[in-house]
Amino acid sequence: MMMISSKLKIPLMGRSLVHRPRLMRKLDEGLHLKLTLVSAPAGYGKTTALTHWVKQSQALAAWISLDKLDNDWSQFWSCMLISIQEKIPSFGHSIAFLLEKESAESYEIAMWSLCNEMILLTRELVIILDDFHFIEQPVIHEALRCLLEQLPAHVHLYIASRTDWAIPTARLLAQGEVQHITMQDLRFELDEGIVYFRDTADLSLTNEQVSELCHQTEGWVSGLQLAAIRLRRSANIAESIRQFNGQQKHIADYLLEEVFRHLTAPLREFLLMTSILSRMNASLCQAVTGQMNSQDHLERLEHLKLFIIPLDEHRSWYRYHHMFAEFLQQMAARTNPEQWQQAHVRAANWLEDHAHDEEAVEHYMKGGSTEDAVRLIEKNLSEFIHTQSSVLMNWIAALPASSYKDKPMIEMFYISVLLTGGQWSSALHRAEQAHLRFLALQDKWPETEWNTIMGNIYFFCGILSYLQRDLLRTSTYFERLDQYFQEGDNGIYFHTMGRTRYQGEDKFNDLLTLNHDLHAIEPFLRKWIKAWEEKAYFPFIGYLYITYCKLLYEWDRLEEAELYLTQAMGREDLPSYVQIWVQLVCMSARLQLALGHPDEASKQLLHLKYTIESPDYEWIMCKIEAEQAYLILRQGAYGVALEWAEGCGLAPTDRVSLNRMSEYLVLARVLAVGGRSVEAIGLLETLYRIIDRDNRLRERIRVMIVQCTTLHYSGQTETALVKLGTVLQLAESGGYVRSFADEGTVMAELLSLYLKRQQNGKLSPVAMAYIKRLLHALHSSHADEAWLKGLLTEQEIKVLRLIKDGLLNKEIALKLNITTETVKFHLKNMYRKLGVHTRVQAVQRANQWLKPANSTVK
Repeated sequence: MMMISSKLKIPLMGRSLVHRPRLMRKLDEGLHLKLTLVSAPAGYGKTTALTHWVKQSQALAAWISLDKLDNDWSQFWSCMLISIQEKIPSFGHSIAFLLEKESAESYEIAMWSLCNEMILLTRELVIILDDFHFIEQPVIHEALRCLLEQLPAHVHLYIASRTDWAIPTARLLAQGEVQHITMQDLRFELDEGIVYFRDTADLSLTNEQVSELCHQTEGWVSGLQLAAIRLRRSANIAESIRQFNGQQKHIADYLLEEVFRHLTAPLREFLLMTSILSRMNASLCQAVTGQMNSQDHLERLEHLKLFIIPLDEHRSWYRYHHMFAEFLQQMAARTNPEQWQQAHVRAANWLEDHAHDEEAVEHYMKGGSTEDAVRLIEKNLSEFIHTQSSVLMNWIAALPASSYKDKPMIEMFYISVLLTGGQWSSALHRAEQAHLRFLALQDKWPETEWNTIMGNIYFFCGILSYLQRDLLRTSTYFERLDQYFQEGDNGIYFHTMGRTRYQGEDKFNDLLTLNHDLHAIEPFLRKWIKAWEEKAYFPFIGYLYITYCKLLYEWDRLEEAELYLTQAMGREDLPSYVQIWVQLVCMSARLQLALGHPDEASKQLLHLKYTIESPDYEWIMCKIEAEQAYLILRQGAYGVALEWAEGCGLAPTDRVSLNRMSEYLVLARVLAVGGRSVEAIGLLETLYRIIDRDNRLRERIRVMIVQCTTLHYSGQTETALVKLGTVLQLAESGGYVRSFADEGTVMAELLSLYLKRQQNGKLSPVAMAYIKRLLHALHSSHADEAWLKGLLTEQEIKVLRLIKDGLLNKEIALKLNITTETVKFHLKNMYRKLGVHTRVQAVQRANQWLKPANSTVK
């Protein structure tokens, strides 16, 4: 549609434009940089300068004129992709997922995918974002920062804004990849002012008069334009020039009022009414003003050079200069607010009739026609959720709650945004209020629709109660959900959520950590898995399976965990829900490792990599590869794990987000065993701060455990033991086992040492039975035997078994048919790998981790 495409057109230039070589050269420099930021207040000619430069340079330019409706993840990136595709039609078809709101949750992967597309471009590309000050969403700013850091050398970003960009660009500045063009660069110098008044304004002024105007306006382009309009009507140019003084705002107010006052009454009314429009054509203007000669007015304004900009070659669509529009809007709202509101409603009617529903909603709301706004929101709700979710949220927040009290899906959307945004208390309050409201409106809907509405409400109330650790309240709501949910009912809100997405859903990938009382949650999980396991289509149960399997695993009840995992992975409704399925497979792989089947664990992760289908494929690969690194680390393949750490794209200095906690924990472990303990300790401190802020006990315990092992690796054993005492006290009441046992031999050493020191009264008391239980889990672990076999060669394990049986070096040599020197060589390597120094210590390790051989060593 023309109204949308006009945003993506390079604005037309006037026929007589002042040539500005100094400014053009500065803009040319941007072709050697990643970012050129053009920032100055309104009226300094940012758009004009960029338009002139693009036409002069003949660069391949994707242009986007932004407005406040673009302050939304999906809408912003949609504009960018479409703008590039207008120049390069083949661009971006493989990254359509970028437009989905879930991609904002992990913008790093989204930007990596976008950069990969840009790398494939065969020619230089300029992307121009005009009026960027309308974009306020932090996630868009962060994504652009991430994009700039990876931007290929043949792509250049130009941003024009009234404000300086609030994005940290220190690294790019240090690399010489950024230039900043300010209002000082945009101001007219005297020579440019002389050319402007002579050639563009067609005024005969002396150099002194031009100098005075440039001085009074400080080279402000719009001030000079306004002065030219005023001087054309002046009978005494010299006197008029002397009247120009004061600040730019005062000059603008004075000159705009002077210009406006001298226009005809119909033209003044036309300007006031049409100032509400971001873009306009004659038909739209006629609908708003009622004036049949609207096209004549538009052409007259262009002829007068009165801050109107044509947006297409046919001069059908126009927009006002933002500064001029703001002046007119303030005057219209001040002089006749009722008429101004009516103009908004008339604009909305035209926009709705011409299928511009987003803009129509804006105007209905500004015109006070909330009923029509709600009607359009409800009509387009599904589309708006995917393309304008942030703007939609702002609309609903601005509407009185009474205006959509009988619109359940609008209410559901609002609650879901509060839920995913972490505002759980507010979301629960809103859901419970909606519950009461909808109960009173039962007769309004047919029974089937009523059941779906109430099922959704109870679903949200139950989830939100769980997130606030109120299991009794959660069960109450789940029981009510069961009364209204029908088998196969796709109206339940969860079933409409992005099933192929991982991003956007992974905030809730460890529901176990949200409840600190593990013993209280077990009967709750068992109850609801039992209640729902027979439902053929109820994918929400996947989260309960994941949580319960993690609990059973933590308690070292591995066979039970395997039973429930098998049951979950046999369901037909879960594989298509990517976030659930990835967690189930990763959980299964860790379980297989703990059961002593590392090959099966590896096979499962590999199969997941080759079969998963999702727009978030690259993001999921990062998760899976971190799990693979953990697997090989547990088997003692340190070199392979270190290779992963070098190429995974993670760094200990990253700004870590909660949803990537497990990956960074793996990185910390690998850094620690690779001799980079200082970096590992720093990373773990960062992880701990994030966890501590969110009060997630299980994650805090896991991070502290890795801190203990890392401190021990770095030689800070005493500090490690003190921290171990703290984490043991935190973990004992919950019965945590595997979080300790999965750290293998280093944790066994620490626990043994802690037990010895505690018996000597040197450390805080922790129940001896609990420590011994942990040591038993460590020493009986199938995974540790697998780890030992991965660490030692087959011949070294034979030697270890024989010294465990009490054989001397000569006897071992005879038994294995090797020389005594070779036995000593194997012992030396074995001591180094096991971290021991004597034969006795090696025998102790063998007793801990080697099962009796099935057959005599040949």
